[in-house]
Amino acid sequence: MTPASKSAFKLSTLLLMMPLLLWLTFLILLPHVDLMIVSLREKLGYRDYVFSFQNYIEFFVEPLYWNTFLRTAVMSILATVITLLIGFPISYYIAKVAKGKIRAALFLACLIPFWVSELVRTFGWMILLRESGVISSFLQWTGIVSGPVEMLYNDASLMTGLVYTSMLFMVVPLVSVLDTLDDSLIEAGYDLGGNGFTIFRDIVIPHAMPGIASGCIVVFMLTLGNYLTPTLLGGKDSLWFTEQIYNQFITRFNWESGSAFGFLLLFLSSLIVWIGLKLTRQTLADTVK
Repeated sequence: MTPASKSAFKLSTLLLMMPLLLWLTFLILLPHVDLMIVSLREKLGYRDYVFSFQNYIEFFVEPLYWNTFLRTAVMSILATVITLLIGFPISYYIAKVAKGKIRAALFLACLIPFWVSELVRTFGWMILLRESGVISSFLQWTGIVSGPVEMLYNDASLMTGLVYTSMLFMVVPLVSVLDTLDDSLIEAGYDLGGNGFTIFRDIVIPHAMPGIASGCIVVFMLTLGNYLTPTLLGGKDSLWFTEQIYNQFITRFNWESGSAFGFLLLFLSSLIVWIGLKLTRQTLADTVK
């Protein structure tokens, strides 16, 4: 390749990447830099600010804030585990068992709920679970219960909404990675005396591990940063950390603390993901292949 052709290739590559670079710079990088600057200042008066770590210290000093984050992290990890346990058999069936139109129909069934917004899907669950909703009315009609049953505003309804909202983001990477699993490896495992459990443990799981890690990262990050589902299904007492960020920005107009809490959420969630990758012996590069 001549120097002129190399220069033309570099220029064409740069032009192709320009929209992405502009999007990352102006919509992600610069806003985050500005939020970091805001988080590192303390307001003394009207337009009077000083450099300070007080907003970050406040998070660790006030038990409500770090207890809320711990609850949010634990609930998000639990939602990720439940999503994996439900999504893996579905993904395996779609990738390795279902054929032809059945496979396409099952995959379409996973996609259809995401054709509407998260708000509409969450309101659907509220219609099902409220005391005057479909499930409560059905239980009363069958005589199982004698009065209305309120199934909203508790951890069970919150977990149901979180798992339902993020299921597709677990199924898609798992189906993609399981599609690449050669059926002859499973047949060889049976020929060598293996059973269903050992084949699943020694062949299927190791092969699917990049997809498992990828799906878990996406589901965990989406669940941890979810605001709509915890607010609507968990109620005022859901104690979700994104509500604390919302309250700082919108209710208290305290942008300094809100910015600090946002960066703490980003840092601590990234730390949890890093620990998860280390425990599973995966790398970030493996999860994005």
